[in-house]
Amino acid sequence: MSGEPLDRPNLDILFQALADPSRRTMVDRLCRGPASVSQLAEPLAMSLPAVVQHLAVLEESGLVKTQKVGRVRTCQIEAGAMQPAEQWINDRRTQWERRLDRLGDYLARMPKDDEGKKP
Repeated sequence: MSGEPLDRPNLDILFQALADPSRRTMVDRLCRGPASVSQLAEPLAMSLPAVVQHLAVLEESGLVKTQKVGRVRTCQIEAGAMQPAEQWINDRRTQWERRLDRLGDYLARMPKDDEGKKP
């Protein structure tokens, strides 16, 4: 694992933001480029105020940045915002890979029975 502790509250907020399927749909769309709030609302079966509430959660988590120009609010993905989640997941993957490697080594050292099979 990396030596630096992750900021737990920020990680919690990030995972909470990604827990909702509608917010993940918005994030998926924004990964293709900036979009207006109405463009983000198009594929979703919810009111525009509900979309704005979901965007507020994404902004609070740091995943999305919005900018209002005139009457149009444009949203975009914040580069690197998912890095803490990626790091947390990768650290867990590394731990389990090491454990599985140790288990494999242990099983390889186990004595075989008379028929050449391990007990």
